[in-house]
Amino acid sequence: MAQGVQAGGEAASSASRSLEGLTQAARAAGGEQRRLPPVHLWNPPFCGDLDMRIAGEGTWFYNGTPIGRPALVRLFSTILRKDEDRYVLVTPVEKVGIKVEDAPFLAVELAQEKNERGRTLRFRTNVDEWVDAGPDHPMRFEAGAAEGLKPYVHVRADLWALVKRALFYDLVDLGEKRMVAGEEMFGVESNGAFFPMMRADQLEALS
Repeated sequence: MAQGVQAGGEAASSASRSLEGLTQAARAAGGEQRRLPPVHLWNPPFCGDLDMRIAGEGTWFYNGTPIGRPALVRLFSTILRKDEDRYVLVTPVEKVGIKVEDAPFLAVELAQEKNERGRTLRFRTNVDEWVDAGPDHPMRFEAGAAEGLKPYVHVRADLWALVKRALFYDLVDLGEKRMVAGEEMFGVESNGAFFPMMRADQLEALS
C-alpha cells in the first residue's frame, strides 16, 4: 500500500516537473514576447500524456483545475502543435500529449476591414491572436450534435479556432447567396474568398 502511494507521488512529481519544464522552455523560446517558436522543426522524444485538457468552450485545465492565468495559457498556446494522432505541447527536448475536446482555440471577437480585395473578417482568439479569414486562413462550417452549425477559422498549421456562437449569428447577418459548383449556396466572403455555410434553401431553418 505504501509502495502504491509512493509510486503515485513520484508520478505527480514527474508531471509537475514536466509542466514546470514546459513553462521554462516556452519562455526561453520567446513565447512571452509573443513570438511563435518553430515547433514544426522540433522532433524530441514523446514523454507521455500530461493531465491537461482544452475544453470545448476554450478553457484550459491542468489536473482537473482551470488554469486561471491567461498569460500562462497564452504561453502554452505558443508551443501547441497538432501531430498526426494527437495534440502535443512541444519543446526542443520533450513532447507531451494533451487532450483537446473540440478545437484548441476559441474565436471571441469579430472585426471587419475594407481593403482592395473587399471585406476582410478578422477574428481574435481567446489567446489574443488575430486571424484574417481568407485563402491563407479558411473558414469551415460543420454540423454540431446539438448546437447546430459550428463555424471554425484556421489559425496556423493544423490548429483551428471554434467561432463563438454569438459571432456565428453576426456571420449569418453578413452572409450572401452565391452559385457554387452549380448549386446556390449561402455563405460569407472574406479577403476575396467565399466560404459556403449551407445550401441556400436551408437558410430558413436558422430563423
